[in-house]
Amino acid sequence: MNEPLFGIENLDGYIVIGIILFFSFLETIAGYFSATKRTFSDWIQEAGGFVALSFVYKPLIIFIAFFLGKSLIPNVQNAVADANLWLVLLGYLLIDDVLQYWYHRFGHEYAFLWKLHRPHHQAEEMGFFVSYRNAGLYYLMMPNIWWLGLVIFLGGAKAVAIGLIAKQIIIIGSHSTIRWDEFLYKYKFLNPLTYVLERIFVTPAFHYAHHGKSMIDGISDPNGNFGNMFSIWDQLFGTAKFTRRFPLELGLVNDPKDKWTAAYFYPLIASDKSESEIARGFRKELTTKLEPTVCEFQKDEKYLWCKCGRSKNQPFCDGSHHGTKFKPILCSAKRDGKAKLCNCKITKSAPFCDNSHRQVEKL
Repeated sequence: MNEPLFGIENLDGYIVIGIILFFSFLETIAGYFSATKRTFSDWIQEAGGFVALSFVYKPLIIFIAFFLGKSLIPNVQNAVADANLWLVLLGYLLIDDVLQYWYHRFGHEYAFLWKLHRPHHQAEEMGFFVSYRNAGLYYLMMPNIWWLGLVIFLGGAKAVAIGLIAKQIIIIGSHSTIRWDEFLYKYKFLNPLTYVLERIFVTPAFHYAHHGKSMIDGISDPNGNFGNMFSIWDQLFGTAKFTRRFPLELGLVNDPKDKWTAAYFYPLIASDKSESEIARGFRKELTTKLEPTVCEFQKDEKYLWCKCGRSKNQPFCDGSHHGTKFKPILCSAKRDGKAKLCNCKITKSAPFCDNSHRQVEKL
């Protein structure tokens, strides 16, 4: 199984580059590059991230995986070389994708990993190169790249090559401005096909929702839709949101616009902006208080109630929940009038105050 794919050396690499060139061509003729508002910093992080991942991090991890494999488990080298190619491919892809699902999810739920993944969500436009926009250390710790190295060591190089091609088609396609799935949503007779497709694979609409700036639009879910190639993990673990719509705003709320050097090389280089999450000494302090806030709403007015207790705009969300296991609650006023919203975050009737704070006052 270790012979070159279809007898051509490095064919998988050529195909991946071809996929990028294909989407680049489509985005160019669609007017994307002439209309983009990307800065030099954006291009460095995205195109530079692709080059670093492809020619530095992946080769380095594969080299280390082989070195460790030969030192620790030499007897299993090429153990799957004679196994059925398609079974090895299926096993490789499923384990690869579930590893990346949890790593991606942890990148939103744990502060340090969030700081490494955060550059990916600073992009205010989609595009195929956004796929490669993360801090360098994020890739060095990515478990599915180490899994890739292990499978090659075990003799599954051809399965990995085919798997990488399939993955790149899905991943680049879900980040591209060519929203290929839009036409599927326009025709009712395609609904059965569309339903099956989006319940298996990550589509642009599914992934765009993950890049939306705020849940307030009813489309976005920056703390959900973590899938990489398959959407099955989000459905299995309760983080899926299907809307078949696309957010109007992408990026981060209150983005300090860090320099690309800090975004890519954190923690070696920190932000020079004190309000940035990647500045030295930055901490998200709890901003909860016992007394509720009385707010006045109009019927059907939407708002995001802060659940993490770190927002500087209590009781409303300001994006401070990123890097925690909390996510805000999207609410809509049922009538005109006033409502008493909880600030202590221990209410059992979120987002409304149920006087739970009085129990704390007695302690």
